[in-house]
Amino acid sequence: INVNDAVTKSKYDNIYGCRHSLPDGIMRATDFLISGKIVVICGYGDVGKGCASSMKGLGARVYVTEVDPICAIQAVMEGFNVVTLEEIVEKGDFFITCTGNINIIKLEHIFKMKNNAVVGNIGHFDDEIQINELYNYEGIHIENVKPQVDRVTLPNGNKIIVLARGRLLNLGCATGHPAFVMSFSFCNQLFAQLDLWKYKNTGKYEKNVYLLPKELDEKVAFYHLKKLNASLTRLDDNQCEFLGVSKDGPYKCSNYRY
Repeated sequence: INVNDAVTKSKYDNIYGCRHSLPDGIMRATDFLISGKIVVICGYGDVGKGCASSMKGLGARVYVTEVDPICAIQAVMEGFNVVTLEEIVEKGDFFITCTGNINIIKLEHIFKMKNNAVVGNIGHFDDEIQINELYNYEGIHIENVKPQVDRVTLPNGNKIIVLARGRLLNLGCATGHPAFVMSFSFCNQLFAQLDLWKYKNTGKYEKNVYLLPKELDEKVAFYHLKKLNASLTRLDDNQCEFLGVSKDGPYKCSNYRY
């Protein structure tokens, strides 16, 4: 069962976990003030949305790079400037990649960054920034300031700060996501395994990949609401009939976009 695309994973762990752990990693690593600085978030998917939100909340001037027009218009509607990296690279103070793609920040971008710009990745893999090309470039001087924090002197004399050598900075420079938000993901895994066990040999699950059933997705959210002292409204019979749903859910169709 694919739990990574469950709503209570992708819309919780990715958004709210990164909203917490990105600033945690940056501040532990650099102690730089974020307020007033120009922060460039490369990618505005679920991870990018959480990252941009946290930077905005800290008073940064946030710029977003995107290839997807839908994600880009979402960023604009949240008040962010959508630009190309080439437009902002000489002005940015922090550059954070979270696209899931490769070679987002290239050597040509790094060599144009201003002195003491901070470069880090919170995307899925460690190849969003051309770290190997940078560290092996002739004439580069690398000073390890402290674990997971390198000051790299560029050929033009400018220095940039590289976090976690391009690996996940929220893990390398901080402690990752808080236990409560990770609990969503782990509950998804647990409920998926229980469902596989419950329905083994019944034909419900063949040798295939399935999304976590929506009733289990809602169940994860339901139990976490209890911990947060939140009270759910209950539909009456007429409302259930009108919507065509059960009182106990699922409350949305399978293709509903949260």
